[in-house]
Amino acid sequence: MRAIINISLKQGVLDPQGQAIQNSLANLGFDNCKNVRTGKQIILDFDSNEKEQVIKETKKMCETLLVNTVIENYDIQIVKEI
Repeated sequence: MRAIINISLKQGVLDPQGQAIQNSLANLGFDNCKNVRTGKQIILDFDSNEKEQVIKETKKMCETLLVNTVIENYDIQIVKEI
């Protein structure tokens, strides 16, 4: 079973990397794009096929190490086939 974690900055938290991307896109003529935000994705493969256990374990990993919950949001997707 695979857990896909998408992490993004919370609204109101400055995103200098997103701003730099937005400025670069505008310089290249892509000026129709506004409010660019960046994030990251973490993919975890589990031996278990117990969906609830994988979700529980993944949430614990996020809260303990993977996500700075003060400034970041996260979303977990579970995919059965790897």
